[in-house]
Amino acid sequence: LRIVLVADTPEIRFLLRVGLEVDGRFEVVGEAVNGLEAIDIAAAERPDAVLLDLAMPVMDGLEAIPKIIEASPDTKIVVLTAFDAGQMYDEAISRGASAYIEKGVEVEHIADKISAICAA
Repeated sequence: LRIVLVADTPEIRFLLRVGLEVDGRFEVVGEAVNGLEAIDIAAAERPDAVLLDLAMPVMDGLEAIPKIIEASPDTKIVVLTAFDAGQMYDEAISRGASAYIEKGVEVEHIADKISAICAA
């Protein structure tokens, strides 16, 4: 599965890239530090999924979700955030996210969730 990683923290992107590529089911085809970059990469790459943080500079994840979908309609959006589900879940899903994962879970859990969503 082709995936784009979107988070403003380079260490988070690095750990996710390594974990997902080692898993063997994923090819990271782009990385972005904010929602605006994510839209451009999604439009160019048409990935299967975007793993998207919510709290970022320039354009946050919530604002980016519908714009990424508009730029790449078949791309699934998986939110990965430090906000607990009670704070942002409903808003993220209503804007078009396919899943909401709180940071701190194992990369294997993230990989399984993305695979399941893309297979559905």
